[in-house]
Amino acid sequence: MHSGVNDRMAGLSKRCIAELAGTALLVYFGAGAAAVTLMLARGTDTQTPFNIGIGALGGLADWLAIGMAFAIVIAGAIYSLGRISGAHLNPAVTIALWATKRFSAGDSMAYIIAQLAGAAAGSLLFAASAGMDAVTVGGLGATAPFPGIGYGQAILAEAIGTFVLMLVIMGIAVDKRAPQGFAGLIIGLTVGGMIITTGNIAGASLNTARTFGPYLIDSVLGGPSLWQYFPIYIIGPIAGAVLAAFFYDFLNKDEPESG
Repeated sequence: MHSGVNDRMAGLSKRCIAELAGTALLVYFGAGAAAVTLMLARGTDTQTPFNIGIGALGGLADWLAIGMAFAIVIAGAIYSLGRISGAHLNPAVTIALWATKRFSAGDSMAYIIAQLAGAAAGSLLFAASAGMDAVTVGGLGATAPFPGIGYGQAILAEAIGTFVLMLVIMGIAVDKRAPQGFAGLIIGLTVGGMIITTGNIAGASLNTARTFGPYLIDSVLGGPSLWQYFPIYIIGPIAGAVLAAFFYDFLNKDEPESG
């Protein structure tokens, strides 16, 4: 019995390391792309305050580039780490799987801690790589509602985007009837699409950890303080993901997942 517990803990540790590494990559390259967008605009005639510059500078092309950065790194993380941890990389996904009794409470808590730590590590590594402009100009890609967007609108946008993302995850990765080998590509492209469409509403986080990492390291290194918006990125993604998981199960409750 003692050996079995140790083996399970060792297995959980490896899975958490995979979640930490995958979420760090997501934040480094995905949120980093948002920071670079603002850094590239510094000193131009069209320079605008933090977070207004994305979209205002390059139109939808800004969000296309950021969305594709997220899509590529998420696909890579899923294909490389998915067989180890399932590559949740997102507390909302983990909570939705726990809510539908596919994941234990203990493992869920461990995953979420690893994801938050990984997001912070990704932001810190990006700041170390790109320098203080990444913090003071790019805000490390932190998310916030854009001008004219209210708190409720931002929560709704995050909930809808994460609903679509979780619905796709259920269909292509969780459901055993799904065709094999496409999860990374489809999930990555779904995230990219949600970012392109909803990025200029609330930043298209869709992921509490993705927002937490830049917020924490911005606070430590003297970047913008946006913690007043953090509840948006807790409530919206988690509500959207949980609703999607239950919705998928409702639609498929009479359909066996395996033949």
